[in-house]
Amino acid sequence: MSSVLPAAGVDFPLEVPVLVIGGGACGLIAALAAHDAGAEVLVLERDPSPSGSTAMSSGMIPAAGTVLQKARGVEDTPAIMAADIQAKAHGENDATMVATICAASGPTVDWLVQQHHVPLTLVEGFLYPGHSKPRMHALASRSGADLVGGLLAATQAVGIDIVCDATVTTLFADADGRVQGVALLRPDGSSERIGCKALVLACSGFGGNADLVARHIPELKGAQYYGHTGNRGDALFWGEQLGAAVQNLGAYQGHGSLAMPHAILITWALMMEGGFQVNAKAERFSCEHDGYSEQAMRVIAQPGGVAWNIYDERLHKLGLDFEDYHDALKGGAIKQAASIEALAELCGLPPQQLAATLAETHMLAAGRGADRFGRDFTQKPALMAPFYAVKVTGALFHTQGGLRVDTDARVLRPDGSALPNLLAGGGAACGISGKGRDGYLSGNGLLAATVLGAKAGRMAAMLANKGG
Repeated sequence: MSSVLPAAGVDFPLEVPVLVIGGGACGLIAALAAHDAGAEVLVLERDPSPSGSTAMSSGMIPAAGTVLQKARGVEDTPAIMAADIQAKAHGENDATMVATICAASGPTVDWLVQQHHVPLTLVEGFLYPGHSKPRMHALASRSGADLVGGLLAATQAVGIDIVCDATVTTLFADADGRVQGVALLRPDGSSERIGCKALVLACSGFGGNADLVARHIPELKGAQYYGHTGNRGDALFWGEQLGAAVQNLGAYQGHGSLAMPHAILITWALMMEGGFQVNAKAERFSCEHDGYSEQAMRVIAQPGGVAWNIYDERLHKLGLDFEDYHDALKGGAIKQAASIEALAELCGLPPQQLAATLAETHMLAAGRGADRFGRDFTQKPALMAPFYAVKVTGALFHTQGGLRVDTDARVLRPDGSALPNLLAGGGAACGISGKGRDGYLSGNGLLAATVLGAKAGRMAAMLANKGG
């Protein structure tokens, strides 16, 4: 287990002003921000190369009022974005934190694009559940791995050092919680110690720790985890040992569309633009437009814990905008047939029932009747032959609770005071997804990673420049 030991008498052969643990989006952005604020920074990454949960995502960063939005005529504001986030989370988030993050989202994306040449583009053509404006920003491939690549290129361009194969095991701190340095373990079993003036925890959440998931998110005990296996709650353990407060540990991002058995993410855009899900009986079982996070539990509750995404050629072409979808296609996860009955045969579904379900969606799309699950089918074209399907399950993607932080990403004690020199962002910090399964608004994870990462880096540089 990750530990915190007394710093007294510990020698640090190497010292840096700002140390960042984790090389995903949060850590790399924190490093860029600390560098731009004038501090020397070092990133420690446990893997052979930086990736983290970011690399397993679609790389979508929500932001309001960006230059990219304005260039496309999108009128969006931090207030509109904050209202969307709070509506999805049933008002369970701290309003000041939400407002602060939303206000910083646009400038953060603009800074990444304009100053560090990360090739983000505005994602248009569809809206994810709960978003009232096109505000997702991603690379053209819609690939989280490519987003990490873009951030890595940015760090390399300004000469930020990243040490890989470096698993931090121990923090060394004074009695008041001031972190003086860390110990890390190398693959060959050797260890090293590095001192710092400020420490940023960007090592994500606890989705890879089955015991913590069972304790804090019991409804997903034993569920498939589609996140980085290294996300074992290190930040949580260290923070609690230093006297930090934790918040909303039951919050998480699930996803109801993970291709099986291939374990490839299938974009929810297919559902938002007209597709639907059926169970093994070829029956719909929910409103697919509520959100993909809460859909995870709904899919898991179906016979066999699986569902089928049903869509058509128009949506197949939309899927081709996503790198993951190409992987699913190459892997044979995508089924295609000229008729709905033939598609049912391919998928092992009852043909008559699948045809009846399709017919019902056609009727709803024509405005005849109301969907028993509350979905409005009239806003998108009805599905037309040829038809496509992919077998999916629900999975845990990312925990959303974590260390309580302030609007500058400083880790807080239960009394609201800040630990002297400890910062956290991304999955290490409590996010803005409410308290449970259905508060997650698409992109909340990378929103916290980017904005809190940037804030953590700047504050870390300020603390380091003041001597911690």
